[in-house]
Amino acid sequence: MAPSHNPTPTGSLTAMNATEEHDLGLSHDLPRLISRRRALGLVAGGVSAVAVAACGSSGGAGGAASTAAGTSVGEIPEETAGPFPGDGSNGPNALTRSGVVRRDITKSFGDASGAAGGVPAAIEMTLLDVGAGGTPLAGAAVYVWHCDRDGRYSMYDQEIASENYLRGVQESGRDGKVVFESIFPAAYSGRWPHIHFEVYESLDAATSAGSKLHTSQIALPQDACEAVYATAGYEASVATLAQTSLDTDMVFGDGYRSQLASWSGSPDGRIELKRSIGV
Repeated sequence: MAPSHNPTPTGSLTAMNATEEHDLGLSHDLPRLISRRRALGLVAGGVSAVAVAACGSSGGAGGAASTAAGTSVGEIPEETAGPFPGDGSNGPNALTRSGVVRRDITKSFGDASGAAGGVPAAIEMTLLDVGAGGTPLAGAAVYVWHCDRDGRYSMYDQEIASENYLRGVQESGRDGKVVFESIFPAAYSGRWPHIHFEVYESLDAATSAGSKLHTSQIALPQDACEAVYATAGYEASVATLAQTSLDTDMVFGDGYRSQLASWSGSPDGRIELKRSIGV
């Protein structure tokens, strides 16, 4: 059953069509996309820049800054947080609530008690300090959120406005890693399947909804999506996925090489999604 997307009125969520519901539409994103394309053009023209770690295909350009391990890393592109961030910038704020710092984000926390069903998925992100040559960035914090298997966002969509699952914060370890236990998100109308995240300089900054270092999105691999969407509960995502592509997506269409996750595992057990994040 397709989601109704009838969120509790908050912020500026008043005049969105079906395509724009989750990411504010082209008028909001065009300045960011133009900025990214302009930056890519400068790189192609010879301006020194760092390239992205190749976990996927397509998109991206520029020279590489090598890390000690011999790989290359570039700063992940800045993207829209969309209208459902839950960080206080557009309505409700999950970041300042007790319990938001956690590994397992499948369940709600605080006064909420719901849980998100779906194929289990581990989201592993490795923060890398671009200015330091791609070394692990320890002591930073990541806030992750994404839709459920019906394409709905907790805290906003009417049916689950009282829930706050599929949202959580973690501090990066000495290896720069954070791992969230979650479920595989749906494909909803107008967007390629994705995961939103914000990077903060510290756990204190994140849990006080302070200044962000980066806001971006992770693109999910097509073959992983097809494998998951063939399972029970994701029927609506099959047709939705077929209606879009990474190359035409409003966020990833101008280059997704630094944003495409790698994956392993199986829908019968657990999907593991991994992405290095240049900060």
